[in-house]
Amino acid sequence: MAHQHSEAFLAIVNDSKSRVKEVNVADTLARLKANPTAVLIDVREDNEWTAGHAAVAKHLGKGIIERDIDAAVPDKSTELILYCGGGFRSALAGDALQKMGYTNVWSMAGGWRAWNEAGAPTAK
Repeated sequence: MAHQHSEAFLAIVNDSKSRVKEVNVADTLARLKANPTAVLIDVREDNEWTAGHAAVAKHLGKGIIERDIDAAVPDKSTELILYCGGGFRSALAGDALQKMGYTNVWSMAGGWRAWNEAGAPTAK
């Protein structure tokens, strides 16, 4: 279910990606294993989360993450790895979190699709 993205959307995504570091699924799994305090955050919509998500993920949708991140993850140095459907919304959300003072933010390239293709653990 690939979406046709507008040029304006892709422009702001690419702008965010210039500031947010990306990791792939293998890197994400390795980082989560190496750092027990790292947090994997699913920034997709509620219906996407309900249909299936990474087994260890927390859900903070892109619509509310800026509002709720301080309560969910008060330590701004915590390693945060964000993912969405394909890696675009997570870059936008990561950029916003960096502007809020979070210093160890990553966006998982390929998002939920790549996670599934890699056979990484999922839950519903």
